[in-house]
Amino acid sequence: MPIKVQSNLPAIKVLESENIFVMPNEVALRQDIRPLKILILNLMPTKITTETQLLRLLGNSPLQVDIELLQMASHTSKNTSPHHLTTFYKTFDQVKDDRFDGLIITGAPVEQIAFEEVDYWDELCEIMDWADSNVYSTFHICWGAQAGLYYHYGIQKYQFDEKLSGVYSHRVLKPNHPLMRGFDDSFSIPHSRYTGVRSEDIRRHMGLEILAESEMAGPTVICNRTGRQVFITGHAEYDRETLANEYFRDLSRGIDIQVPYNYFPDDDASLTPPLVWRSTATLLYTNWLNYFVYQATPYDLNTLKKKPPKKKRK
Repeated sequence: MPIKVQSNLPAIKVLESENIFVMPNEVALRQDIRPLKILILNLMPTKITTETQLLRLLGNSPLQVDIELLQMASHTSKNTSPHHLTTFYKTFDQVKDDRFDGLIITGAPVEQIAFEEVDYWDELCEIMDWADSNVYSTFHICWGAQAGLYYHYGIQKYQFDEKLSGVYSHRVLKPNHPLMRGFDDSFSIPHSRYTGVRSEDIRRHMGLEILAESEMAGPTVICNRTGRQVFITGHAEYDRETLANEYFRDLSRGIDIQVPYNYFPDDDASLTPPLVWRSTATLLYTNWLNYFVYQATPYDLNTLKKKPPKKKRK
């Protein structure tokens, strides 16, 4: 089944060329089914690229998915045109009275800044608190996962000596968990960050489970016991060239950075990196949509139980 988006979203042409079924709003209105409502809070600077990456994965399932894109009102994007943002994105004030089956909170290149010093931190806390009562399951990515673990559980992030960048091997710890169904014993996905969380901090919380971890990249797939909070510390959604683009960008800025680990053949940055994580990413997002959104969310989203407001972490 298709993903449902605005008919002129730039990602549509790319996805249709990959045989991913994208349905304009006007066509979807003629179908007599309730699509899953997914809200994407896109914090990445390369917003159009991130839209395409996520829509590709959300569209590769038998479920019809209705997408809304969300931006921060308290932050001015320097890398995406105002026209694109005003045309395709909403602010929190425009969606806060709605309810959604799922929410995706992307990463952001702010991991070296203290959470409370990020210019949109207060707004993000408001959204994460709102999601407890207005979203059935929230999928956090990279810095978004660190922010969610800190806000909900007080789990700190730790600075690395150098950037963690590359494609890392992970082992599945809970093969019978719904999110891990169909996974091989080990899998690879990219990571790109300067900070991380520690397994021992996560295991102190009885409500959290580490489903997969990497010897080099640390805990990677984390879920709370209800499945309503999923935290992915890597970037399964990345394209083949994403790490390369980040590497060459950092070099052009004069940043002393290592070649991404296990990425370019023979560590030769002139060669095309192999894409070895696409099927893993597809399975991960399909499992989330199926087991923690489609099968678990109530048909009438108005029946989601409200929770008392969470006190903001200072």
